[in-house]
Amino acid sequence: MRTESIKQKAQQIVDSLPETATWDDLMHTIYVRQAIEAGIKDSEEGRTMDVEEVRKKFGLPA
Repeated sequence: MRTESIKQKAQQIVDSLPETATWDDLMHTIYVRQAIEAGIKDSEEGRTMDVEEVRKKFGLPA
């Protein structure tokens, strides 16, 4: 299985944006994609916490 390069992923993002997109639209889309990919990687590598643990850590009601 061949993985996509960052350049290929960036091109797909640019191609998916409407012609009226702004630089802010592009930066937001890249940021969201990076955050999602980081979250998926953390999940796959077992770096997650139960909701109960997070609530306790931040003093939130259960």
